[in-house]
Amino acid sequence: MCDWSGPSCVGTRHPPLQPHMFLFYEVRAARFTKCARPFYEGASSSRCETWPMRVMLKLELSCTPDAAWQAIRDPEVFRAVSAPFTTFESLEPGGFPASWPAGEHRVAGRAFGIAPVGKQVIRISTGSKPGGVRLVVDDGRGESGALASITSWHHTMAVSPAPGGRTLFRDRLSFGVGAVTPLAWPALWAFWQWRGIRISQLAPTWNDRYDGA
Repeated sequence: MCDWSGPSCVGTRHPPLQPHMFLFYEVRAARFTKCARPFYEGASSSRCETWPMRVMLKLELSCTPDAAWQAIRDPEVFRAVSAPFTTFESLEPGGFPASWPAGEHRVAGRAFGIAPVGKQVIRISTGSKPGGVRLVVDDGRGESGALASITSWHHTMAVSPAPGGRTLFRDRLSFGVGAVTPLAWPALWAFWQWRGIRISQLAPTWNDRYDGA
């Protein structure tokens, strides 16, 4: 099992990249292919397995854990940290809810608000772990367009208390796009850096916005 603070989940270890000079976060990528060689002559041929790629952020946010917990379940925050590179509109009759409920929600995405990239199902669940860790998980899927090329998607956001009333925020995406997964990783890595910047910018406003929510 993966530990949020530990190395990559894949068996081989990879040194972490250096943190961004302005933000405190970590980004790690898992190896795409793991191969097992035969142990003795005459054994079956080498076996290789494909694994999803991973992008991770680790941020200390200037807001309380309760405010962060409300924010990461707010569709408006989801849209704010995705724009302008990707914009989303709800395909549900009632539009976006005030807070993500457990279950599925269909959306349509556009690159830079112009070019359609397809339809996507966001499938939300929540959970908790010891130490005051609260989790939001999206293991949805693409339905059409470029988003339908995604073969696996597992996005987990976790918030927990940090010193001084702040919040430790951890954000992990595991994804696969078939044989072109390694080519897709740089684009998602860059997009995740933008998410980190926007989340850090917005976090100081969350205490007031979600006070008493």
